[in-house]
Parts: sequence; C-alpha cells; structure tokens
Amino acid sequence: MLLVLALALITVDYRDGSSTPVRDLRQFGGSVFGTAEHVMSVVTDPFIALFGHDTASGSSTQVAGLQRQIIQLRSELSQEQLSKAEYRQLSDLLQLSGRGGYRIVAATVIAIGQGYAQSVTLDAGANDGIKTGDTVLNGQGLVGTVTAVNAQTCAVLLATDATSVVGVTLASSGQVGWVTGPGKSGSGSGLLRLQVLDENAVLSVGQQLVTSASMHDRPYVPGVPVGVIRKVENRGGSLTALALVQPYVNFTSLGVVGIVVAPPSHNPRFSVLPPAPHVKPVPTVTVTVTANPSSSPSPSGGG
Repeated sequence: MLLVLALALITVDYRDGSSTPVRDLRQFGGSVFGTAEHVMSVVTDPFIALFGHDTASGSSTQVAGLQRQIIQLRSELSQEQLSKAEYRQLSDLLQLSGRGGYRIVAATVIAIGQGYAQSVTLDAGANDGIKTGDTVLNGQGLVGTVTAVNAQTCAVLLATDATSVVGVTLASSGQVGWVTGPGKSGSGSGLLRLQVLDENAVLSVGQQLVTSASMHDRPYVPGVPVGVIRKVENRGGSLTALALVQPYVNFTSLGVVGIVVAPPSHNPRFSVLPPAPHVKPVPTVTVTVTANPSSSPSPSGGG
C-alpha cells in the first residue's frame, strides 16, 4: 500500500506540484513515510553501528571485540573437544593399568624428539617419582621406556626406535624372543621385527605378544600388550624364527600416557591383552599350466 501511494504521489507531484490538494497529500505522505523511516532507523541503527565500517569510529572497536570473542569461543570449543579425547585416553589407560596391577603416574606428551631417534617428552619428572628405566604405556599397550629425567619432565624412547629392544612372550605358545623397532629409515610400515629364540618355533599370523619380565622389572614390567603378528618371514638362513608385528599403540597420535612407578605384585601374563583378532585364512590359489602346442616338437616324417 505504501508503494502504491508513493507512486501516486510521484505521478501527481510531477503533473502539478503547486496545487493545494497535492501539497496536502504530499504532507500526509511525508508524515506516513517519515514515521516508517523513523521506525526502521530505530531498528537498524544498532546493526549499522556494529557492522558498518564507514560509520562512527566506535563501530570498528565493537567489530574487533566481536571477532576476539569468536576466536575465544572457537578456542574453547577446540579445547573442549581435546579434553574429551584426553578423557577417553585416560579412561583406557586406567582400565589397562588396573587389569595389570600397574601403579602409574599419568602424563601428557608435550614435545616430539627431533632428528634420527624416535622419542617424546612428557610433563612428569623426578618430582613425580619418575626414574630412568621406567616403563611407559597407554590404554592400548607398550609405548617405550624413560631414558632421561629432570625435575618436571622426562624423555621417552619409543618402542619404534631402531635402538629399542623389547623382550616379549607369545601368548599362544609361551615362546620368548624380542622385538626391535623399524626406526625412521624403515619401510614406513611401522611394523616391529620379531625374533624368537627357539629355532623350531612355529609362528603364525594373529599371535599376540606381551612384554617379558625384565631384571628388577626394568626397563619393562611384564604383561604389557605389545602387538600382534601380521606377517611371518622366511628364515633366510637365520637360526631364529622371524615375523613382523603390528603394535597395538598408534605412535602417530600419542596423548595421555602412563609411567609405571611400581610394578605389579605378580606377573599378569596375558590377562591384559585385548581379544584375539580374527584372522581370515589366505585362500589357496591353484595354478594350472598348459603346454603351448606351438612350442611342442614337430613329429618326424610325414603321415
């Protein structure tokens, strides 16, 4: 209705803007549109003051304040999501340490070692009772061992480092051996290399491994899950059985870990292991070789 009235005013005003009826009509229209404009101004002025870059000087300050609030809210949301992830990791860690009877100090990875060695730094140290040679684990299994300690932090050599050697026991057979890390110069698969002492030992895909008991439980306490065999290798003249082991721990996403400050009162052996994985048998492929008739010798003589 206002638009129609505006068009009518424009048309009449264009034809004769001096007559009294037209002047009265224009005044009426001005009062109507003036009121509407005032109402719209009251509603929109706060938004223009907030987001208009070319208005009063205080608007830019308000916009900057809103941007800072958005950044803070995003940071709090990210921290909340991170806290939930750390809570899950801590929950898994407490369950594993409870089943194994390990007394632990929880810590968080605060730095990753640079260079050739694979190591991390944790935010727990001598003030928390940490010592060199302590076992480090998380909710999935073995992480590594403490190699250096100061008052508030400690350095941990990961089980994937090329110099790492961990004594292990196979859950199914009780065979003992050791696993070594692939290091940074490895194939990139992240698989540990297993060697078993018994030259007649039979290794198979799906066998699970835990840490063996060390002298005075250092550097590794017993019964910590290590991994599962993924591939059995040809001995290649070696006197020991060889295999590649997939570790339970995802070393690319370490967060909350536990440092064992007191070993279990008894060896938990295989009670801490997760359920054995279901391994599908490799199908047998039969290959039939057919001789090429064209390559067979031609019969002598004619016929």
